[in-house]
Amino acid sequence: MDPTRPESVPNPAVRRLSLYLRQLEAFARKGRRTISSKQLGQSLGLTDAQVRKDLAYFGQFGHPGIGYRVDDLIAQVRRILGTDKIWNVLLVGAGNLGRALMSYKGFDAKGFRLVAVFDSDPSKVGKKQGPFVIESLNDLREVIDRHAIRLAMIAVPADAAQDIADRLVEAGIRGLLNFAPLSLKVPEEVALNAVDLAVQMEQLSFQVNMPLGQTKET
Repeated sequence: MDPTRPESVPNPAVRRLSLYLRQLEAFARKGRRTISSKQLGQSLGLTDAQVRKDLAYFGQFGHPGIGYRVDDLIAQVRRILGTDKIWNVLLVGAGNLGRALMSYKGFDAKGFRLVAVFDSDPSKVGKKQGPFVIESLNDLREVIDRHAIRLAMIAVPADAAQDIADRLVEAGIRGLLNFAPLSLKVPEEVALNAVDLAVQMEQLSFQVNMPLGQTKET
């Protein structure tokens, strides 16, 4: 196990690392060279104690009398998240959501390169969408091996998502981002994150519907 990523790190702390990175990159664009835990926390609505606790899971990055060097901390957080290198990614699903993901420009800047798109619809396979020629699912393993792909996005209807996940895992994928409105079952060694837009809207409506001060994010 990587000693910088202990199994005991709470998931909320890991999620906040991405928030810290985004905010640090914003500070860097503004020319900030150093930042304190208080300043970083305030920019995200967190306490300085929470920032220090989260970062302490992975090491000691502050400097007495200086705080954190912005560029150094960006590099360390990217290393912890694994985005200090380029990850080749594939997408299954060339429908409306898939096309939106294909055209998203933010992946490259964060270290993710979409290299292949697959679909089960014979009318789409072999056709070009943007810079991609849609691949057949029959070629999954060959494409995954050729590009050394370990991450995949699933943007297919719910009734097809579990079968697609099974095929991806069998072909060597070790991390899945699921956009289908279905809870997938994957082996323990496979990382799985879900993006269900309807659930996010339900949570938002709940927060708006509740009286002020009765909900908070932890």
